[in-house]
Amino acid sequence: MAGISTSSAKTSAPAGTGIGAAPGGSYLGPLMTVTMLFFMWGFITCMNDILIPKLQQVFTLQNWQAMLIQTAFFGAYFIVSLLYFIFSVTKGDPILKIGYKNGIIVGLMVTALGCLLFLPAADLHSYGLFLGALFVLASGITVLQITANPYVSILGPPESSSSRMNLTQALNSFGTTIAPIIGGYLIFDQVTNDTTNADSVKMPYIGLAVTLLIIAVIIKLAPLPRLTGDGTAVVAGSGALKHRHLVLGIICIFMYVGGEVAVGSMIINYLKLPQIAGLDESEAKHFLSFYWGGAMIGRFFGAVALAQFRNKALKYVIMAVIALVTFVTVYALYDLDQALIILGLIVVNFVVLLLGRFIPNRTVGLYATAVIVLLLIGTFAQGGLAMWAVIGIGLFNSIMFPTIFDLAIKGLGAHTSQGSSLLVMAIVGGAIIPPLQGAVADVTGDVQFSFIVPMLCYLYIVFYGFAGYRTRVNNSASIR
Repeated sequence: MAGISTSSAKTSAPAGTGIGAAPGGSYLGPLMTVTMLFFMWGFITCMNDILIPKLQQVFTLQNWQAMLIQTAFFGAYFIVSLLYFIFSVTKGDPILKIGYKNGIIVGLMVTALGCLLFLPAADLHSYGLFLGALFVLASGITVLQITANPYVSILGPPESSSSRMNLTQALNSFGTTIAPIIGGYLIFDQVTNDTTNADSVKMPYIGLAVTLLIIAVIIKLAPLPRLTGDGTAVVAGSGALKHRHLVLGIICIFMYVGGEVAVGSMIINYLKLPQIAGLDESEAKHFLSFYWGGAMIGRFFGAVALAQFRNKALKYVIMAVIALVTFVTVYALYDLDQALIILGLIVVNFVVLLLGRFIPNRTVGLYATAVIVLLLIGTFAQGGLAMWAVIGIGLFNSIMFPTIFDLAIKGLGAHTSQGSSLLVMAIVGGAIIPPLQGAVADVTGDVQFSFIVPMLCYLYIVFYGFAGYRTRVNNSASIR
């Protein structure tokens, strides 16, 4: 990223990074500190999947009305990113002006405010106020997304940026993995009158607000490199949109986030179906955790696969250790049958990864193809086969977001920041696709059939992975 400098560190950075080194010349400390953000917004985002069935009970909502939770949440991504994009084009990038560190602190404080707004929403028994609180909360997370993603990308050598992104996204997925268990326990298990009021959501979100404010203090006191702009990175106009692969990538991010969130949002209601598993919410939340846990395991795989190893055999050894640890963990927490099923899904995921030959676009296309197959099984089969097919989708979602993001900004040169803002804006897919799936479920009376909606999303991802990713750069454009 051109035009980025540091005012707090004087040591030189690796060539091409455009930043100064972290204090002490190491990026490990700052990277570990920022990684907390990815965990927290993953945890908060997945809490929506617990809120949906809870508030559906409290306010007696239809499926499409309950899915407005995702619309309010991911709608904030679109609106805030759009305002940010307009401001950055006309006035200059605000994050580069105030510094990434201060931008992160602003995002944390706004997110904490959104969490605290859950208290009056529950006291006033207002679904509209809940949606408003989610909008404020997600506005803060949007600022964190715009700030932390590029910060991780430039916080170290450029050749390992993809590996760093997959690693931080794996920690994000760890948050989404444990959120259904913790959130489900606090909201569903620890209540006595869970169908008439929303009081059970108060304590979890108070706890989140306090945690976010503590992290804001830690970030403020931490010796992070203060990256700011020198003015040369400001680009007037909307030149990024001249790149075809970016425009197609924006649509791809929209489809991916929409499909991923739609499946996750519907899993609890899906597992309640008598022909699938007949589980109640308290039981189903554990399998929702498997869905998001699969994304975490897949992203750890991606971080290893994209890392630079002199000995390639070591790469496969580490992946095997990840699979073994996952098997042992599931076996210890649940039972042997579930551990073997998870291990089988990991093996299939690894085979598809090998078929992709660690080529980013090819792997994305093959993973999306695998998801379509799993969705077909989940739509037309019944029982355990259908249940585990849908849960297994998480494992193949894993590397899609960071890899699509990287493919879309390739070759943008001076327009990279502008393109990144547009890609974050496309996360609004999570606000639009889930209500569409909910509407299909309501109209047809068939939750299983509604999975046709995310299936169409993944068909587009197949196209982008095999064809749409190709860059077409003008001679006047600089190569990233």
